[in-house]
Amino acid sequence: MSTLLKPTMVSSSELHYITAEEAVHRFKDGSLSPVDLMQSVIERCEAVNPSVNAITNRFYEQALGQAKDAEKRYRSGQVVRPLEGIPLAVKELHPIKDVTTTWGSRIFEGVPADRTLPAVQRLLDAGAIMHIRTTTPEFAHCGHCHSPLYGVTRNPWNQDFSSGGSSGGAGVTVAAGMTTLAEGDDGGGSIRMPASMNGIVGYKPSFGRVPGFLLDTMFESIIHIGPMTRSVDDAALMLNVMSGQHPEDITSLRDEVKIPKASVQRSMKGVRVAFSPDLGYFEIDKEVADNTRIAVEKMADAGAIVETVEIGWSDLVYDAWVTHWEGLLATLAHHHIPEWQYKMDPFVRKLIHKGLAHSAIRVKQTEMVRTNMWKRLSPILARNDVLVTPTLAVPAIKAEHRNDDADFTINGKRVDAFLNWALTYPFNLLSQCPVFSLPSGFSSSGVPTGVQIIGRPFDDVSIFAVAREFEAIAPWSSRHPAL
Repeated sequence: MSTLLKPTMVSSSELHYITAEEAVHRFKDGSLSPVDLMQSVIERCEAVNPSVNAITNRFYEQALGQAKDAEKRYRSGQVVRPLEGIPLAVKELHPIKDVTTTWGSRIFEGVPADRTLPAVQRLLDAGAIMHIRTTTPEFAHCGHCHSPLYGVTRNPWNQDFSSGGSSGGAGVTVAAGMTTLAEGDDGGGSIRMPASMNGIVGYKPSFGRVPGFLLDTMFESIIHIGPMTRSVDDAALMLNVMSGQHPEDITSLRDEVKIPKASVQRSMKGVRVAFSPDLGYFEIDKEVADNTRIAVEKMADAGAIVETVEIGWSDLVYDAWVTHWEGLLATLAHHHIPEWQYKMDPFVRKLIHKGLAHSAIRVKQTEMVRTNMWKRLSPILARNDVLVTPTLAVPAIKAEHRNDDADFTINGKRVDAFLNWALTYPFNLLSQCPVFSLPSGFSSSGVPTGVQIIGRPFDDVSIFAVAREFEAIAPWSSRHPAL
């Protein structure tokens, strides 16, 4: 069946699908009230969440009260904050002071957080209004969204498939119009995988661009906090609020980078694009490959200079990421094993035990793999503006996907079911490179596919320009799931 089949869509005129940029404009000219927008997304949450299971907590009464306060600020002519009155979904993994934060685990059930994640606090301080929190797998351990506490989160385009993970609930709420903005974190693709599967914009900033300090260590080098939105401009609005040095995070970058507003004239002309269909070692589903090729052809037709490249990476990259991830999870959660291991997700328990068995030498060897990865990628990015790849090797995985499924295949070939179907984790190992996942089309199952755009280290500004240009030639704003 053709990958170019049109998905079932609903009208883009529905209020819950408005972008943050348009909402702020309409708040200012008086044609829309923050209260009306908040009421619309709340009604949408209650209408569709039974089908997708993306919400862990609701703050409707509080949110409506804050929306009324925002409405007064707009009407009185006060100077308003950048996100004044905009609905925001916050990942349940991210601490909010005095609000229960479980990480999807029974271990922390009913335990309130003692602080608010700095990036989230910045969004709230900028006027965004949290009305819901969103689902995550236990300890954000994998690329699909299920947990002992909250069950399975489903794809809004086809509920037989996964929402992706670990920011799966966030991806669903943006795609389904249950929020205007959402935020997530990304340690192996946890923003970009759900962005691809749900047909939205996901952005992994350059490491340090947004203060992290999500974990007990601030020196973890592969985890990022970033925006999940329906447009590139909305991602820029969020990043401009979230980014910048923070005293709690010594790894946060000092240089102040603000993404400029989009220029009226956008063009791919002269943009140098390196295209890797598979990063050298991934098995890629045909529908994904076709949609990625079409996306790259659109870039070329718009004037981009495209070079197909051989990066020469291998499964050593996957081994390095898995080793790092297992060691990280074991470090953070091993002390819970004696009391809680049989109430954990069994695969989480397995990852922890494997991490405990790693030698210090093996962990440090992953840094050598990362070094060799950059040696191969560096000359490619030196002569090109961006690298383009598929986001995932498959359109999506099944909602009941098993991380240890020995029969998981792509194109008839066995592939490690944990995460070796995601072309995202290599750029957590090369965390200084900013990466977008943008919609590239649809599969025959009705599930979206995504394309990654990878920028040069710490060059967030340039990659936003390219992403906006791609959005202009391959628009997706009218595409919404029929829930």
